[in-house]
Amino acid sequence: MQITWLGHSGFRIEIEGATLLIDPWLTGNPLFPADRRAEALAGATHVLLTHGHGDHAADAAAICKELGIPLVGIYDLVSYLEGRDGIASIGFNKGGTVDLAGARVTMVNACHSSTLSGAAGPVAAGSEAGYMIAGEGHTIYVSGDTDIMADMQWMGELHAPSIGILCAGGHFTMDMKRAAWAARRYFNFKTVIPCHYRTFGALEQDATDMVVELPGVQVIEPQVLDPIRF
Repeated sequence: MQITWLGHSGFRIEIEGATLLIDPWLTGNPLFPADRRAEALAGATHVLLTHGHGDHAADAAAICKELGIPLVGIYDLVSYLEGRDGIASIGFNKGGTVDLAGARVTMVNACHSSTLSGAAGPVAAGSEAGYMIAGEGHTIYVSGDTDIMADMQWMGELHAPSIGILCAGGHFTMDMKRAAWAARRYFNFKTVIPCHYRTFGALEQDATDMVVELPGVQVIEPQVLDPIRF
């Protein structure tokens, strides 16, 4: 299994028979090298969205159409994009689990917002979500954009993820200290990978605070397109 950061909140996760592109915002992403786009997309089997904001979903439908692969996520959002852009979708909702080429993906709660850009302003786009992705003896918690939630207690107990991909940039989501507090209080991670940081000046630029707050946990500051293997 391997996890590859695409910058911001985008990840490529190769697990079981699936290659999942999660929130693959590539066009205009300051951290993503445009000349390596083909490398990021090669062999992808599904695109998985956490919510509708442009820094997560802007490229999703175009990638699905280009590669002929389905868009996976909360029913309201992916069904709308299916109708608008003529793509295939796999829509489900919180508490549901789908099998993506052997990877078991369960949608869980997040605490944020979810909109698409409209002519008159933001348009509601379903609800924000996170995911538990299970396969090859691992469970990965992808938080999506969120703050700390009491729901994290049962999510940690029920799913017992060993790997956490946690938004931690602050301003729009948890910052490093808040994400570390949630990881320490609600989960028993062996590895934590921060995301949704470094992209803009308003966001945190390094994971020092997270490293300090999570002794005994492997905190990996990802590098774009540098695979992390498990």
